[in-house]
Amino acid sequence: MSATTPLRIVAVSAGLSRPSSTRLLADRLAAAARERLAAEQDRNVEVRVVELRDLAVDIANHLVSGFPPAALREAVDAVTEADGLIAVTPVFTASYSGLFKSFFDLIDNTALTGKPVLIAATGGTARHSLVLEHALRPLFAYLRAVTVPTSVYAASEDWGSTGDAHTDGLPSRIRRAGGELASAVLGRTGSGGTGHGEEGGALVPFEQQLAELRVN
Repeated sequence: MSATTPLRIVAVSAGLSRPSSTRLLADRLAAAARERLAAEQDRNVEVRVVELRDLAVDIANHLVSGFPPAALREAVDAVTEADGLIAVTPVFTASYSGLFKSFFDLIDNTALTGKPVLIAATGGTARHSLVLEHALRPLFAYLRAVTVPTSVYAASEDWGSTGDAHTDGLPSRIRRAGGELASAVLGRTGSGGTGHGEEGGALVPFEQQLAELRVN
């Protein structure tokens, strides 16, 4: 890849309403990743948000016909060609939304191999936060992507919260996750290239995760 080629971050938002907390979280995560990328290298950073709400009919038609309309095909291409991916879904019935799953069902199961992915979700209560580990992380493991260590769940009460002595607030988690995605895109370890996350625990080098994917 040319040194002048922009780095491409694509965020997929499965929010259904407008305005949408899912879209808001996708925007903030993308901004955090872009800020870190811009600070640590000289290439331009392009960010695109794919709103699945706008593609819902196209997704349904493709599932039954096997022929993607142009807008859907272009969105899939943007996701598979991105340098880093952010995937955000609302929680429905203790899992990702059907629209979110239907979109990723259309992506070839090798198209995301080795791609850095930041997973996130929104919901009305913190009780659904484990959806990130029980549903989203296994989905992207199947697609052979490399998910960054920090995932972000935003319950209704998290918006505007600064956290407490035991829990980071949402802005802090967004910054950490965005930094980890930026580091993975740049092929380094840890948050900010130090080899360690903000909590001081060692992270698995991105190159090692990619090598393990190729072996398996």
